[in-house]
Amino acid sequence: MAGAIATAAKVKLCFYFSTQSSINRPISSLSFPPFSRSRLSLGAYTKPRLARIPSKRRQHLPSFLCKCISTAAPNTNYEFSDGSSDVELRLPLGNQEIPRPRDVCVDAAGTSLRVTVRRSGSIVTLIETDQLFDRVKPSDTIWFIDEDELVINLKKHDPKLKWPDIIESWESLSSAAVQLLKGTSVFIVGDSTEVNRRVARELAVGLGYTPLDTQELLESVSKQDVDSWIADEGVDSVAAAESSVLESLSSHARAVVSTLGGKHGAAARTTNWRHLHAGFTVWVSETEAMDQDTAKEEAIRHVQDRSTGHSNADVVVKLQGWDPDHAKSVAQASLSALKRLILADKELPGKKSLYIRLGCRGDWPDIKPPGWDPSNNTEVAL
Repeated sequence: MAGAIATAAKVKLCFYFSTQSSINRPISSLSFPPFSRSRLSLGAYTKPRLARIPSKRRQHLPSFLCKCISTAAPNTNYEFSDGSSDVELRLPLGNQEIPRPRDVCVDAAGTSLRVTVRRSGSIVTLIETDQLFDRVKPSDTIWFIDEDELVINLKKHDPKLKWPDIIESWESLSSAAVQLLKGTSVFIVGDSTEVNRRVARELAVGLGYTPLDTQELLESVSKQDVDSWIADEGVDSVAAAESSVLESLSSHARAVVSTLGGKHGAAARTTNWRHLHAGFTVWVSETEAMDQDTAKEEAIRHVQDRSTGHSNADVVVKLQGWDPDHAKSVAQASLSALKRLILADKELPGKKSLYIRLGCRGDWPDIKPPGWDPSNNTEVAL
């Protein structure tokens, strides 16, 4: 999500991985252009689950991986099919003279693919992307010319993952999310109620989930807007009420929930995350960072210092400035990051479901046995 296949202005994204239950991993990154106030710039960060570490050490051992992508619209002049362990891409060669095999170059590596042909002394790019839907095994790449088409067979790194398309896009991510999320709800938290709401609605449309808004629910029950509620009873009262709403929503499946933004929202308080852990959480946060490294460092710092409850989120999406027209791009960044999170630990949706069935007791991610009492931290022997 680039090069010759791009037909629209790019939005750059980058991904960060970190969990309370992770071990240290190296940082890797790709080039990232300077942030521009004339276009939305995003950084999406996720938290995969890795090896077991004693719970007292986990929050001090974050792991980071940054990767840049582009949400530019791809070239659709190809045929694609998923054959379980491999995928096939057919590129039309046109009505011109069919190139000789030695004039064709297929370069596949990780999540990138570049295909060029030499014609009349010039190099023509048929497709170029650094954002294949998932990783491939470069050494197993096979290609051949079939009449007027170039056929490329790529071996998938994860044969169990169904590829909706060759390139990661809004459409392919939305389709794949069904098999990855397995009905688990998504909660959008962050600094702005408006941003949370717009991103949640885009996600709900893409996933086919039910959009729910805690502000609308609160105002419907209280018969007053949140601002006047805060003026009358204070932020603590509003946060407590939203926490009760989140408790009632924690058992809902296939919903995207937008929460109150800012310090008066329940998600800003670490003590109110018991029921938010029932779903996958996305922290949408604005930044003034002017480059990738600074944005990444800011996200890492915010997760490590745990100064706000938002740092408990599974995914952090950093953006500079806000334009409602780009809500879909932010939603795409969130889905892409969630995809990587779940692929790092495919049991996460099942663990979320178990957490709900046991009553959202606040023991995420180290789920205790049935009978565990959070009030006195005792366990019942199995």
